[in-house]
Amino acid sequence: MTTLTAEQIDDISKRHPEVFAGSQRKRLTAWLVGAGIAAYLVFAWWFFAVGSVLAGGNWGIAGVYLADWVSYEIRPEIEFDGDRLEISYPRFSSYRADRQPDWIRIEPVEREEPGAKAPAKRAIINIGGANTIDVTPGQVVVTRGAETLVVDVIQGKSAIARTALPTWATQRSAGDKITVDFGFTGSAQIDADDVNIRHRFFGWENFVFDGHSPFWGKPAGEVFWLIVSGPRLQPEMSNAALAWNNIWNNSEWQHGDVWTKLLQTIVMAFVGTVFASLLAFPLAFAAARNITPNRFTNQLFKRFFDFLRSVDMLIWALFFTRAFGPGPLAGISAIFFTDTGTFGKLYSEALENIDDKQREGIRSVGAAPALVQRYGVVPQVLPVFLSQSLYFWESNTRSATIIGAVGAGGIGLKLWEAMRTNSDWENVAYMVLLILVVVFIFDNISNALRQRLIGRTVID
Repeated sequence: MTTLTAEQIDDISKRHPEVFAGSQRKRLTAWLVGAGIAAYLVFAWWFFAVGSVLAGGNWGIAGVYLADWVSYEIRPEIEFDGDRLEISYPRFSSYRADRQPDWIRIEPVEREEPGAKAPAKRAIINIGGANTIDVTPGQVVVTRGAETLVVDVIQGKSAIARTALPTWATQRSAGDKITVDFGFTGSAQIDADDVNIRHRFFGWENFVFDGHSPFWGKPAGEVFWLIVSGPRLQPEMSNAALAWNNIWNNSEWQHGDVWTKLLQTIVMAFVGTVFASLLAFPLAFAAARNITPNRFTNQLFKRFFDFLRSVDMLIWALFFTRAFGPGPLAGISAIFFTDTGTFGKLYSEALENIDDKQREGIRSVGAAPALVQRYGVVPQVLPVFLSQSLYFWESNTRSATIIGAVGAGGIGLKLWEAMRTNSDWENVAYMVLLILVVVFIFDNISNALRQRLIGRTVID
């Protein structure tokens, strides 16, 4: 291979300046395009104040939300009542005053009357390892590792630390509530009226049986024995039926409602896509120039398709939610309207690109116009039509989740309800995983069917 010297390259460039000029223009164009992209990114960074947004982001709360996806909290509240303590839990908690978790040790007050509720005079809460909270009327002792914080509580007035607060405790002002942080395992707020504790654990609490089930808290082996051969826990049904009923109607995870809403989402996507395909199929023939020569008809139907698809599916969902009320009908209608416009455009373009030789062959034997379309056009475009419909069916499964959040029914509405509580993020994670699994399954089914229809590998 011969290497040209600088003099030889200069000589060639003088004899063929148009070749080198073109090469220079290409290089200059590439540099200009790169500079334009860089300038646009800098402008976008400034215009949207990306730096300020990132700097001002509340990353601590974001971390808590992410932790909530893979963990759960138990939240006992200890109220001061004179020389007694009243321990309570949130409304839907599996625990209550007579059923405490094993990491809470209670020293009860002796009963004053037979059958009366027994308040506590001392509560010791273990937050994992050497971290404890010792609560007595008028005093809270917090131990975190080797450090100890003593807080004197004047009921109804103030909470005062005896010493300077350690780094893991905060207080906005003197006498105000004191927040102590134990890291991932939890935290506590010490106030003049109560102590609110949040103890975190990995996993999803009560995912199978909730606190109302007779199977709750039992080892897996005992539950299996009860289902297979144990005595009936309820005379009117078998233990297997009782276990299934308890799982399906789990009050915390609401498996029955979640799976029903997921099925609604799947049906919404399927029915909306099928109806849109059926309507767009004949209308596309009217919109295709080579099938329907009338220009007015072509333009009328093409503009109709443009109108349907120019309005986003989410906007259609809001409109139909107002028209029909919340529910799957609004979601089906939104998918139907949007996809009718999209399918109409795609189908008509496919029809305009067919090979006319097959139509001419059918027409040459004297076939009627309907038969010409049936045997000369449909066999060419049907695999393409079905392939496009299958792709949108899989895509609409995702879209149905989004429009469900605005009231169109399905699991999207359930997902939005869980997010609005700002505390049920493990339920959000559960539903997101279900959606991912469904989309994965439908994507593979759609790909397999499209490969068989078009006879080649589909690359997404």
